[in-house]
Amino acid sequence: MAEEKKVTKMEDIVSFCKRRGFIFPTSEIYGGLANSYSYGPYGTELKNNIKKMWWKKFVQKREDIIGMDGPILLNTKLWEASGHISGFNDASVDCKNCNKRFRADHIVKELTGEDMEGELEKMTKTLQAGLKCPECGKSDWTEVRNMSQMFQTEMNSVDGPIYLRPETAGAIFSDYKNVIDSMRVKIPFGIAQIGKAFRNEIVARNFIFRIREFEQMEIEYFIEPETKWEPLFEKWLDEQEEFAISIGAKKEDLRRYEHPKAKLSHYSKKTIDTEYNFPFGFGELFGLAHRGDFDLTQHSKFSGQKLDYFDATTNKRYTPHVLEPTVGLDRLILTAICAGYTEEKLEDGERIVMKFPKAVAPIKVAVFPLMKNKPELVAKAKEIFQNLSEDFMCEFDDNGNVGKRYRRQDEIGTPYCVTVDFDSLEDGTVTVRDRDTMQQERIKIDELGKYFGEKLK
Repeated sequence: MAEEKKVTKMEDIVSFCKRRGFIFPTSEIYGGLANSYSYGPYGTELKNNIKKMWWKKFVQKREDIIGMDGPILLNTKLWEASGHISGFNDASVDCKNCNKRFRADHIVKELTGEDMEGELEKMTKTLQAGLKCPECGKSDWTEVRNMSQMFQTEMNSVDGPIYLRPETAGAIFSDYKNVIDSMRVKIPFGIAQIGKAFRNEIVARNFIFRIREFEQMEIEYFIEPETKWEPLFEKWLDEQEEFAISIGAKKEDLRRYEHPKAKLSHYSKKTIDTEYNFPFGFGELFGLAHRGDFDLTQHSKFSGQKLDYFDATTNKRYTPHVLEPTVGLDRLILTAICAGYTEEKLEDGERIVMKFPKAVAPIKVAVFPLMKNKPELVAKAKEIFQNLSEDFMCEFDDNGNVGKRYRRQDEIGTPYCVTVDFDSLEDGTVTVRDRDTMQQERIKIDELGKYFGEKLK
């Protein structure tokens, strides 16, 4: 019986991701770029699998949600309407001694336990009263000031600044009228989108948990203003939690945090985060907010376009309210990796195994020839690999002995390994080994497609 030990340090995760081709620091040959990462071959497959799972659950299998894909660059007036240009700021403070920059409300809370978000003057006084910098131990702070989280660029044909979108929702709201006019949608309905967003964070940290370029998966769900929304809100919370569990999170590692009314955005009726217990502690995974009619009302006001909805059944015209379930794809990936990473003590040693759910696993089946210097074994293994690759993401591996190959595939999280040996040439069977149980069984080669079709369904 294997003895399991779950990961407790982010350093283990970061090291593993680089070593096994999941996630690399980007531009590393040039010294890197702070908190920017590239997804390697296995990380890319993992990312694509989670995106497909999310889209299937929240779009493909639902009649009331449709998808879209909006651009990163949008009209600047959109961001004026949404309040991002004037109000999308974080409080920043610098240590004059070591020149390190900090998110002021975070550093005050870490040092005092007091939440002073939005209170710039109070944070300045608290820091300058003698709080010591966690980097150098000195107490020599600048004034706390707001800094925009918007990345600014320019477009040759447009006067004034253009911004990289800080969220995907803007494109959904600005195309709401096009969707209403072109699709046969009836309220309640939702518009889903997966796409890149950019936030000029003061301090990006905890690996891919908080980065400046990230991918959002977001839904704007439009409802009638008089709808009893509380049961629907609770249902969305449950479905978000179900999705986290489907990628490997354990229920006991999830919790809900409701934003206190004093901290809510002025337009929000309710906001709840679903948090996951990462190695660095609980952090936001999903967000769910009741945004009222703020967004459509603002965009109607700034654009001069009517963005209301006519209900032919009730003969009523109104501006819909919005429930917004949202999640960062990179945080889902980090959740799947942290949840799957397992160190096991075995009778014959130790192994690291990524216990991904099968749908999440980057590689579904690895195919080995028992010996790489036997052409007949290699040829048969490659034939099996080609056949299985029609339906499953597979990997051919002939590097090292079979035991080392098993360990390598365990770390990648591959659910099944197929080994072609000399008996395979005689009786048409291969050894199939299960990642989690490490049990092996002989399966006929011509039944492998059906076998894995059932196992990986």
